[in-house]
Amino acid sequence: QVQLVESGGGLVQAGGSLRLSCAANVRTFSSYGKGWFRQAPGKEREFLAAINWNGGRTYYADSVKDRFTISRDNPKNTVYLQMNSLKPEDTAVYYCTADSQRLGADMKDSKYWGQGTQVTVSS
Repeated sequence: QVQLVESGGGLVQAGGSLRLSCAANVRTFSSYGKGWFRQAPGKEREFLAAINWNGGRTYYADSVKDRFTISRDNPKNTVYLQMNSLKPEDTAVYYCTADSQRLGADMKDSKYWGQGTQVTVSS
């Protein structure tokens, strides 16, 4: 069974940092694009960042491009999201996704998703 498992969420004060990880249990995913989304209560799932299979291309939402960094380690089958200068409005459940075709905001239609990890930023 294909799985993506996020970790690294938690409670942090405004201005702090967190690094999220997303590990895949299938080596095939090393050739897939990877992305991060988040969903706050009562809001739609929001695209944050995406990275192509070898890390050569990255894409960011304007709301996070100066604060968040996506990276990947293919030998470890893991993608990361480094989040700096966190704000209370960053509070949400964060999800990773993998897709062999899509890369960017259209990954919202991807087939493979993790279960999500909660990030809470206190003011």
